[in-house]
Amino acid sequence: MHKSLWLISGIVLFACQPKPRTITNGDLIYMIDDQMHTSVLSADADKPLTIAGTSEYLKLCDGKLESFSIATFEESSFNDQVGEGTFYEITGINKEFNIEKKLILKTYNEFPNLISTQVTYTNQSAKDLCFTAWVNNHYNIPSQQDEPPFWAFRGSSSGARADWIKPVEEGFYQKNFMGMNNSDYGGGIPVTDLWRPDAGIAIGHLSLTPELVSLPTELRKYDNTAQIAIQKDFDYPTYLAVGDSITTLETFVSVHDGDYYNGLQQFSQLMQARGIKMPKSEPEAYEPIWCAWGYERNFTLDEVIGTLPKVKELGIKWAVLDDGFQEAEGDWHTNKTKFPKGDDQMRDLVKTIHKNGLKAKLWWAPLAADPGSKLLAENPKMRLYLSDWAPQYITWWDAYYLSPTHPKTIAHTKEVVDLFLKEWDFDGLKMDGQHMNGVAPDHNPESGLENPEDAVRKLPEFYKKIYEEARSIKPHAVVENCPCGTCMSFYNMPYMNQAVSSDPTSSWQIRLKGKTYKALISSTAYYGDHVELSDGGADFASSFGVGAVLGTKFTWPADNPTASASYLLTPEKEKSWKHWFDLYNQKMLSKANYLGGLYDIGYDKPETHVIQKGDTLHYAFYAENWSGPVELRGLEPGNYTVRDYFNDRDLGEINGEDHSISIEFKDFMLLEVY
Repeated sequence: MHKSLWLISGIVLFACQPKPRTITNGDLIYMIDDQMHTSVLSADADKPLTIAGTSEYLKLCDGKLESFSIATFEESSFNDQVGEGTFYEITGINKEFNIEKKLILKTYNEFPNLISTQVTYTNQSAKDLCFTAWVNNHYNIPSQQDEPPFWAFRGSSSGARADWIKPVEEGFYQKNFMGMNNSDYGGGIPVTDLWRPDAGIAIGHLSLTPELVSLPTELRKYDNTAQIAIQKDFDYPTYLAVGDSITTLETFVSVHDGDYYNGLQQFSQLMQARGIKMPKSEPEAYEPIWCAWGYERNFTLDEVIGTLPKVKELGIKWAVLDDGFQEAEGDWHTNKTKFPKGDDQMRDLVKTIHKNGLKAKLWWAPLAADPGSKLLAENPKMRLYLSDWAPQYITWWDAYYLSPTHPKTIAHTKEVVDLFLKEWDFDGLKMDGQHMNGVAPDHNPESGLENPEDAVRKLPEFYKKIYEEARSIKPHAVVENCPCGTCMSFYNMPYMNQAVSSDPTSSWQIRLKGKTYKALISSTAYYGDHVELSDGGADFASSFGVGAVLGTKFTWPADNPTASASYLLTPEKEKSWKHWFDLYNQKMLSKANYLGGLYDIGYDKPETHVIQKGDTLHYAFYAENWSGPVELRGLEPGNYTVRDYFNDRDLGEINGEDHSISIEFKDFMLLEVY
């Protein structure tokens, strides 16, 4: 629908009220009435995206402060570090409480379809005002009776290790708190995206540091209207004193077509323009990986060393030594059981890995220290402390969090990185653990913080120090961030050069996480994790089709007898593994251009992903069973050859503007079209 038609429909919506003011940026149409109620429309959507209502307000101790009579509306041009744009300052007064609301809206020419929002509330009354939260970008989005009504991306993390992308049905609710949701789990990507088949809407905050806000998403039972918002809750009732003001974070709303990929990509691009720099991966970060975790913590050196020739034979380039080499979490020198000759024996292991033509990576759980470790015995006040002076516990490792800003934590961490990369000569780090993603506010007086919440905001600086130290020792070091099962904190992403699906619970998670990382950091290597974690323990196709680095934790020629499961490389598996790794090394789709905006991961069937390498498009289709036509989007008019490259067979040619083909497959099909 054309924008001019939307303006007409907008006027109809407000026919019984004064004509609303209209702000446009690309396809986004933002309307605000004389009570500062707003609605958001998309020029590409079949129907309005949101129902007119209060999108920014204060939650009072009794009720809501939500209606403000507009007093001024000013518009001007500006130019900042992001670029040129238009600045809107709108003020209004709530006459009941005599509170002024100043709404600042910004649009950027280089970022169409997006408006940033910031609000200041000033108490002009003679009485303090009790409130419990501020809310921005609260929108009610009607469904169009689709099945499901909506799909949503939510960027929070919890012990449920739930899918980041979910269908939204009646009765759906997620708080999406960006702080600690369980003892080990917190942080994430401060964006919620809700979409229908015709259009989507994304909201989030634009702070350059992590913030303790929620992005609740809800679709109540017996309702067809979903709600999203950004909300800062206060732990106890707070008073806005007479004459004082409170200002919200800068937040945003954007509209898009397709699924969440386009909205998330634009968020990341804007944040990078504001100063967050995402890494470019080393060529080595795209090379396939074998991890010794198949032997688990009770590995022996003979098992690891004995597997290396088979690793090389399969075309794998990395060997990773996992958990179990250390004395304890926090005491990172070698234990005498595995390494009776001490650290010298670790250096010899790295030399052996290198002699086999492989690169060496080492597992590590930064910020964790066991209660009985020598580190904490000598430095008990390195721990992060909660408001009641209790230490923050990491249940997964049976360890404590270290305070990320404590000078001794920083000095200890530098020593560990030097030990691993300089003294032992490893080529990369596998930083592991869901606890890395976020921390609780730190009340440790030795942490140097004026505000305990600054520990949350400064956590990325801790990982920056690790990344810079590693790269100063080895300029081409690969630094993997594996926050097990979490939605990796957006603010930690600049300080790693290899992302990972991080203990996926399904092949679906491998694919959706791949799409997410490629929206946020197009230049980073995304590792699909051990294939043994995929459906059936052998689904390389899910990694391959989204351009992920392949990996495995196979054991050979036998399992460790104490391991919890068998990951033995049988002759049948070896034939399959060899085929996949050969194909991976030949195609290297992990380095190519992922075209995430062509297909909707929720509504389009079968699920489809596309990668462009040169003039060839690589399509990956996924379904339990499929028989029928598929549309090959992204092709220019012309004649094309279609090839099933996994099975090495031609499927014929297509021509004209109708680029579709009938296919039949079970689980997956990989096509190249050129």
